[in-house]
Amino acid sequence: MDFDILDNRMRHFEQSLDRTMLEGVYLVARLDGHGFTRLTKVEWDLEKPFDIKFRDAMVETTRHLMDCGFRMIYGYTQSDEISLLFHLDDNTFGRKERKLLSILSGVASAAFTKYTGILAFFDNRLVPLPNQECVVDYFRWRQEDAHRNSLNSHCYWALRKIGISASEAQKRLSGIPNSEKHEILLQNGINYNDLPLWQTRGVGMYYRTEQRHGFNPVTSEATSFTRNVLHINNDLPIGQEYSELIMTILKMANEEKI
Repeated sequence: MDFDILDNRMRHFEQSLDRTMLEGVYLVARLDGHGFTRLTKVEWDLEKPFDIKFRDAMVETTRHLMDCGFRMIYGYTQSDEISLLFHLDDNTFGRKERKLLSILSGVASAAFTKYTGILAFFDNRLVPLPNQECVVDYFRWRQEDAHRNSLNSHCYWALRKIGISASEAQKRLSGIPNSEKHEILLQNGINYNDLPLWQTRGVGMYYRTEQRHGFNPVTSEATSFTRNVLHINNDLPIGQEYSELIMTILKMANEEKI
């Protein structure tokens, strides 16, 4: 068979399910650790409920994803998940869904494995968002999920550490309001409001324009310049302040400052 005929025929099958993400629509990629329950409980002995080694591994993985060939303007990580906001004008690989899914999953898996020395995998999904308000709501949603999971995890392990069984701890926490969960923690010597913010709100990273100073050896003159620097924020705000932070990042991107 003529190769060109065979090539065209096979490419028709290969590309039959190809999809591209619409231009002019904000896009978030959300990656989740695959099988991380076993990894963190069996293969990697971590402090409960949060371990700074695991946080650092997720932050390092997110940092790699922010600079892996796509134009990312915000990265957010909590627990074993990462959310990445693309620049509205990013058109890498023609916004082909399969490329965005596979490359980001591959980079995340490789970065985490390299950093920890433990084989790990991430799955990935793409979330199209029609406007800036939905972008803000998305990241508010993920941060609220971080808060909910953090409160439940601290309560669960506080109960476990005083000898309550896993099933009984889950039963005791089921359906009770947050005020009662805070009281459980206080009774066990933990003020939830005093916990590190990265545990209760997650970690964000974004580019900031910073003024830098240098020296020109040719002219023997002091120089100054600006550059975009990736900032890792372990103390994210909440509520309206967090919304304003996301809107500021979007505004800077629109003004081509990042």
